Amino acid sequence: MVGLVVLLMGIFLIGNQKSLFSSTFNVNGNFKNVNGLQIGNNVRFAGINIGVVESIDIVNDTSVRVGLTLNNKVKKFIKKDAKMSIGSDGLMGDKLIVISPGGASTNEMVSNGQALTSVNPMDMDKVIAKLTKIADNAAVITEGLGSIVNKVNSGQGSIGRLLNSDKLSKNLESTVAQAQTTMASAQKTTATLNEDLHAAQSNFLLKGFFNKKKKAEQAKLDSIAKVQKDLKGKQDKKSKATQDSLDKVQKALKKQQDKDQKAFDKAQKAAGNN
Repeated sequence: MVGLVVLLMGIFLIGNQKSLFSSTFNVNGNFKNVNGLQIGNNVRFAGINIGVVESIDIVNDTSVRVGLTLNNKVKKFIKKDAKMSIGSDGLMGDKLIVISPGGASTNEMVSNGQALTSVNPMDMDKVIAKLTKIADNAAVITEGLGSIVNKVNSGQGSIGRLLNSDKLSKNLESTVAQAQTTMASAQKTTATLNEDLHAAQSNFLLKGFFNKKKKAEQAKLDSIAKVQKDLKGKQDKKSKATQDSLDKVQKALKKQQDKDQKAFDKAQKAAGNN
């Protein structure tokens, strides 16, 4: 009797978990890879178990059909554009099917036997291969950086000598100081040249040379202004001639229109008298 009771309780619990004692409906979806999913795994909607994986069938070499049996109570919440994907129960738990409600493109309720859109799981082998490659590259980069740091610390290379050699650092400081002195001297020389130039311009002997140079520059500017003025005069003259021609044509057209209008009025008057 105890064994029978335990058996009945087990059947009840399993049946309740697998929705054997409630009304159900079926949906399915196609995946490229079920990623370890098995018949009897749970189906979840909004984090709640609503059914089980009923069947897993190979359709062809690139497609696997997964059939689901779902509790009829959640049917009204699942739309025709719902999607099904393969997830995990925790980090290392059993595989399960996760259904999103849909409703983005339609509000029609899912029907029995309908094929839902499936989202293929990530290929973990490819992910692991990429991570392994990244880790290898990181190791190579780290090793290279370590080698560079060791060389710098030991005074090898330009940077190492610069950081570790006091003599090189002092030479660099001396070079910078000399460069600053040279720049200061150049600035003083430039100021002196400017003063000399102003003094030369005021000198009686050189004043004629600078005045002649200024006159030449002014003559060049006057010549350019004259050319610009001539061009503008020619353009204005051409525009005036064009306008006069247009006025003549308009007057001739107006005269012809008046003549035609008079002839038309005369002919109309004659036709009225007749």
